[in-house]
Amino acid sequence: MDISRKTDYALRMLAELVRSDDVVSVRAAAEKNGVPYSFARSIQHDLVSAGLIESSRGAHGGMRLCVDPHDVTMRQVIEAIQGPVYVSTCGTAGPDGEPCPFRPECHFNPVWCEAERILARYFDSVTLYQVVCEHQHPMLTDGSGFELTGPTPRVPDVPSAR
Repeated sequence: MDISRKTDYALRMLAELVRSDDVVSVRAAAEKNGVPYSFARSIQHDLVSAGLIESSRGAHGGMRLCVDPHDVTMRQVIEAIQGPVYVSTCGTAGPDGEPCPFRPECHFNPVWCEAERILARYFDSVTLYQVVCEHQHPMLTDGSGFELTGPTPRVPDVPSAR
């Protein structure tokens, strides 16, 4: 699975909205996060269509979250921008977009399906708020679940004594 550039940009713009309690202009969010303005406008439209933000026009217009970032998972955002989380194309690799004809006897299809399930659970295990405001991310535990962890403290580079 690839996280598209559009999804990366959308997450950057959403992070800006999560950090702000007010309306943010598309231009300001784009410039602050290195998103080309024309691309930001397209992303804004997709985020509105997905029901994640609302947008208003005018001198004091812009965009703002219309969902609680405590409740919106990374998976919801990813799927709003680029569609379902897929590892393989088994479901659409056949003629005319139908499932792959080798799927029933394929040795690898169950591996890909399980990877998709794990990846979906991973992205479901963390919210926008946890990533943006708490700087947390999920890590695989020994019990095959995920637990959130924060950033590890940086150890300064110190030359070793010889």
